[in-house]
Amino acid sequence: MTELLQRVMPGRTVELLVVQTEGDRRADEPLDRIGGQGVFVKEVQQAVLDGRADVAVHSAKDLAPLTLPGLCLGAVPPRADPRDALVGSTLDGLPTGATVATGSARRRAQLANARPDLRFADLRGNMESRVSRAGDGSADAVVVAVAAFDRLGWRDRLSEVLAPTVCLPQVGQGALALECREDDAACRAALAAVDDHQAHRTLLAERSFLAALGASCSAPVGAWAEVVGGGSLRLHAMVASGDGRVLVRAALTGDDAEALGREVARHLMEDCGGSAVLEVVVASPAHGATR
Repeated sequence: MTELLQRVMPGRTVELLVVQTEGDRRADEPLDRIGGQGVFVKEVQQAVLDGRADVAVHSAKDLAPLTLPGLCLGAVPPRADPRDALVGSTLDGLPTGATVATGSARRRAQLANARPDLRFADLRGNMESRVSRAGDGSADAVVVAVAAFDRLGWRDRLSEVLAPTVCLPQVGQGALALECREDDAACRAALAAVDDHQAHRTLLAERSFLAALGASCSAPVGAWAEVVGGGSLRLHAMVASGDGRVLVRAALTGDDAEALGREVARHLMEDCGGSAVLEVVVASPAHGATR
């Protein structure tokens, strides 16, 4: 990304500023215990707001659905594969009562819905330590993001890529989000050169959906937008109970990304019964789990 930004900012010297976040410092603790969404971005965003950096590069799935005041989403480069995958076994190949390691309530709920017999274990740490869980006897399979494995050149280590009909991705999964200060016109103009219009639209639709549910929504939620015929977007969304016994899906098509996100949220909640699912999740003692 540094080399790419250097090409579109010929008048500036692009240097990498590494910022350690709370999520990095507490890599062995469950995300819901340390704050969930935002623990990988707050310190990076503050560096931009303070002027120590001009551009923040985030994994889009780590961003809260509402942009922080003073910042703007300057660019979304071409998006990688947004799907989830299993390492260690295929879904059908898992024995009855198998243990699957994942730190995501969204993944747990959807896999439990597909396979109610499965058991689950938490998963944190770097990618190598996560993958090792599938072979050390503590888990029969682990759930990972395909995009992460593609970037590492590890795609051949995946046992099965899960279709969105089985496991709908997290909002922003597979996408990078480049933020800059809202009043930095020169930086915004430069970032426009690396922006992928369609990837940006799909991310806006997904973030709009999540924002419409409530920025603090911590239920198992997933959303994925795809470009369909004529350049329209089709946004798929789901909300589930923590145990996966109740899972509600919805999908609509539209041209205005943000309006589509809001309409899918309304449709899912009001027409499909999603509001009842959220009420159960909020009342649950386990409320606060990550997506």
